[in-house]
Amino acid sequence: MSNIHPTAIIEDGAILGENITIGAFVTVSSQAIIGEGTTIDAHTVIAGKTTIGKNNHIFSFAAIGTIPQDLKYNGEEVELIIGDNNRIREFTLLNPGTKGGGSITKIGNNNLLMGYVHLGHDVMMGNNCILANAVNIAGHVIIGNNVVIGGVTPVHQFVEIGDYVMIGGGSAVSQDIPPFCLAEGNRATLKGLNLTGLRRNISRDEINKLKIIYRELFESGQALQETANRLFSEEKTKEKNSQNIKNLLEFITTSKRGIPFIRKNING
Repeated sequence: MSNIHPTAIIEDGAILGENITIGAFVTVSSQAIIGEGTTIDAHTVIAGKTTIGKNNHIFSFAAIGTIPQDLKYNGEEVELIIGDNNRIREFTLLNPGTKGGGSITKIGNNNLLMGYVHLGHDVMMGNNCILANAVNIAGHVIIGNNVVIGGVTPVHQFVEIGDYVMIGGGSAVSQDIPPFCLAEGNRATLKGLNLTGLRRNISRDEINKLKIIYRELFESGQALQETANRLFSEEKTKEKNSQNIKNLLEFITTSKRGIPFIRKNING
């Protein structure tokens, strides 16, 4: 049985699942779809063509699905899709896509977006991510699975962040961060592997393999792209491929914005 406050404004056409809770002075657009078991706290705005999955909790004063902050937007039909079991805290701002970026912003499952987080237009975010307070994600950013981003960190448009990445609070991310890595600083640079996150999810043997590859990529003093291409070719010829290593190498070889690391001086 749903619990909808009498002051909430639910526009005709909105589709509401079972057992939802909608608080006081919430506004839900006519194009919205809200999945069963979802809770939307007081004073939240659900705008535009927004689809929200099951068992989400959206806290007070969030603005979900309001038009993109892009001057090229001219009223096209665009969309925001949110998966299941997400916690979206107070004063978050989540924008839909734009025509130039595929028209969709998409968030996966089991994510925590803390207060004042902003996800810009055409962002694609995976599952099990934590974005701490006041993280600001610009348009067209891709965020993988199991990513942790520390508070007050801005991420530049078109950046890609791989799986199992951790980014320190107060960083400024302007280049791609490869899977399994730890980055921090303004501007953010790689500081090693995200060993804390890896130990929770990946075997020790696999972590040791990643350590070897990381050192060869980022601590050998050799050209990064040449080294990554060579290692990727070698990895494909092995009888037992490590999918994690393959994913890391493929990310680097296809990076469009480059990888931020401090090259070692092999003569020093």
